[in-house]
Amino acid sequence: MTVSVGRYGVIVPVKPPAGAKSRLAGLGENARARLAAAFAADTVDAALRARGVRCVLAVTDDHTLARTLSQLGADVIPDGVSEDLNGALVQAALELGRRSGADVSPVALCADLPALRVEDLEGALDRAAGRGLSFVADAEGVGTTMVAAEDVTTFRPLFGNGSRAAHDQVDAYEIDVPAATLRRDVDTPADLADALALGVGPRTAHVVSTLLPHLLPSPTR
Repeated sequence: MTVSVGRYGVIVPVKPPAGAKSRLAGLGENARARLAAAFAADTVDAALRARGVRCVLAVTDDHTLARTLSQLGADVIPDGVSEDLNGALVQAALELGRRSGADVSPVALCADLPALRVEDLEGALDRAAGRGLSFVADAEGVGTTMVAAEDVTTFRPLFGNGSRAAHDQVDAYEIDVPAATLRRDVDTPADLADALALGVGPRTAHVVSTLLPHLLPSPTR
């Protein structure tokens, strides 16, 4: 089954870079904050270019990042339930429906997927069609990087510790596709090395080449 053009509304929750990605602090505070912002921008950019995506709604309280994401083409709203990620996503889905129509299908996408390729996201959305609540597990097989639903009434994301198991327990459909770039969220320097090996988006690549050139993969011969 192939998704119809413009069916999905992608919601990307983004923590303010000033306090995000604490496990990257060893790379330097400036690099950590700039990487967090670059991850979000590259993720949103890929989502905006995916077939089947009608709109992208970023949820953030950071005004500078909000302006950047808006310039890319995303709609941006403040985080109304900042202490509760899943509650904030449900609230954003309701706003998504108000802005884009009741027929839009909500998709929650992690903001730390700097290697995300458009075709990987498209493939996952193809598989999500007609499945009710569905999800993509992260590279470790413990967490979740994407949750999709047919409509707002079935959109019940369960992000958090052990979220793959949590989604399994509510009989959500696991989208079992290779999609390495969709599964590779970045929390640690090792995760970042994996993402760099896959090939990251231009904003993340710029931050790494400028501040952390020693992390770039060695050229192949």
